[in-house]
Amino acid sequence: TQEVMAFIDSRADSDESWLCHASYIKPHWPYIVPAPYHDMYAGQVPRPVRDEEERDNAHPIYHQFMANRIGQAFQRDEVREAVLPAYMGLIKQCDDQMGELFDHLERTGRMQDTMIVITSDHGDYLGDHWLGEKDLFHAQSVKVPLIVYDPSVEADATRGTTCDALVEGIDLAATFVEFAGGKVPDHIIEGRSLTPFLHWRKPVAWRDVAVSEYDYSATEMAETLGLAPRDARLFMVCDGRWKLIHAEGGDENGRFPPMLFDLEYDPAEFHDLGRSSDHAEVIRAMYDHLAQWSRRMAQRTTISEDAILARRGGSDSVG
Repeated sequence: TQEVMAFIDSRADSDESWLCHASYIKPHWPYIVPAPYHDMYAGQVPRPVRDEEERDNAHPIYHQFMANRIGQAFQRDEVREAVLPAYMGLIKQCDDQMGELFDHLERTGRMQDTMIVITSDHGDYLGDHWLGEKDLFHAQSVKVPLIVYDPSVEADATRGTTCDALVEGIDLAATFVEFAGGKVPDHIIEGRSLTPFLHWRKPVAWRDVAVSEYDYSATEMAETLGLAPRDARLFMVCDGRWKLIHAEGGDENGRFPPMLFDLEYDPAEFHDLGRSSDHAEVIRAMYDHLAQWSRRMAQRTTISEDAILARRGGSDSVG
């Protein structure tokens, strides 16, 4: 926090835009918590969000994640009773440090021209769904916090509101470029600016699905499943109602089935419908979304559309 404040103060006399990525490691293992945060939440352990059905005929990959040492540890009550109060204490410590930072921004007048975003790279199961850490795509892992403070007058109408749009972490880069007055180089940045949501405008052609990826090729789970590194990959596609997880590679039958959750009727994501013949059409539609996403322009990142249009036909004049 002190380093962040020093960085901001060093730019007090500059008219140039700046960006500071303050990566607070906490909450994170090792769960070493300084006083007074170490026992602030002693005994406050919520019940885990999990169901025995999840372990009955579990998807082969899901089964391996539940069976690894982290999943096994967080299935034990005594582990959760030790870790969760410590985890919450670390969150409180981080929260207090951000309070120090925001007080500094207020005192120095920077709150009037600084966008602030609080988010995370992933969540933590902490025993939910019989898992630990971040290894699959339940809400505990992929639905991360995202709080945006936009100091502009245009954002006054949305202060204190929530938004349920399908937003991805990559959208922040585009948002920062636009906030700083630049044009988003969409041949490089795949995300889309969140400014329309912040300013209560309807965005043009927002995405229909959100996608997450996970390469677990270096894990014990990939080794146990006998997967080549190139096959130990997972993809999640979610349209708000349905969430499908595709696994590359295959088991002894040659191909892993998908996992599918109906978030409307099963918001806790307990019931995997990926092997249900009654949901074949839904599965096909979600795979179509994933295929369309895979065809996105992810190869040409060195030259913009405008530069290409300006160059067209130019080679004809030189033979």
